[in-house]
Amino acid sequence: MGKFLLFVLLWRLLGNPFLALLVIIVVIYVLDRRFVGLFPSISAPLKRSGRLAKLRRELALSPHQTSSRHEAARILLEKKRYAEAENELRKVQGVMDDSADVLCELGLCRLKAGDLVEGERLMREGLAINPRVKYGEPYLRLGEAFAASDPDKAIGYMKQFGDIQSSSCEAYYRLGKLYKQLGRERDAAAAFDEAGHIYRGLPAYKRRSERRWALLAKLRY
Repeated sequence: MGKFLLFVLLWRLLGNPFLALLVIIVVIYVLDRRFVGLFPSISAPLKRSGRLAKLRRELALSPHQTSSRHEAARILLEKKRYAEAENELRKVQGVMDDSADVLCELGLCRLKAGDLVEGERLMREGLAINPRVKYGEPYLRLGEAFAASDPDKAIGYMKQFGDIQSSSCEAYYRLGKLYKQLGRERDAAAAFDEAGHIYRGLPAYKRRSERRWALLAKLRY
């Protein structure tokens, strides 16, 4: 009711229902980005593309800048351009062959290409070097990758992610979502409830980053 009254008020003030609706959408978006984070950032993709273009210009002049190439590969991963990212990471691997980060990033590329065996091998090799690499994210990616083909393995990886991210609502939200996908409704409900319990126990400064996952868990989405 409150939103409808706000819409009517803005309609009368602005004289245009579409403009009134646009103002409400903008306000909701700004509030979400400030306090929740359900909606994606509009500016982030533009910033990533600009940074990637700059890195490629640098690499064209100096192809042996490993740090710049690695950063470019990470941006490509964020943009979900996994084949291009793998191509760059293979060049980086020649210099950083014992890097847990590079091995896990290559593993992610292989997982996204459907090569679960090689993807898992690379990620486990990276985790052997540093079990807490990327704050446990490789376990999350492995859990997602094996959800359809090997649910028990997927749950095991999700739990390992939760062990590292013990104060992470995301870990329990994703575990609950996996349980729900497998039809294990009671386990899913317990995982979603645990996400809410963790959120309520977090200090104020930490709640901003976890609010999205706590809300999704509450909605059982």
